[in-house]
Amino acid sequence: MRKVDLCLSSEGAEVILATSSDEKHPPENMIDGNLETFWTTTGMFPQEFIVCFHKHVRIERLVIQSYFVRTLRIEKSTSTEPVDFEQWIERDLVHTEGQLQNEEIMISKLTVQDQNASRIGFCHGDHRHL
Repeated sequence: MRKVDLCLSSEGAEVILATSSDEKHPPENMIDGNLETFWTTTGMFPQEFIVCFHKHVRIERLVIQSYFVRTLRIEKSTSTEPVDFEQWIERDLVHTEGQLQNEEIMISKLTVQDQNASRIGFCHGDHRHL
């Protein structure tokens, strides 16, 4: 079975909320598939964004690349609307000045029920490339 990056606009994913936006680095850059583009925030904390998949998907792995993130909290919803989010994953990240934070979260260790979502929300920090 071919693995698909479900968090791409070309796969139907959409950023439906972002608490911050920069004209040169908008939230949609997170899901465009281009490793040269990214979302940057205004520097205020916490920051949050929601990615909508427009269908239920099974998530096996999340890759987060960021700068200056202390704590990453990921919530998920199986609702058809962006409501009823439940806390899913929370991680404290190590920050080294000037270094990109690369965090890979293997979801396949969770139960199948825990892997299903139609929306995921990310809270805290400046995030790059999903």
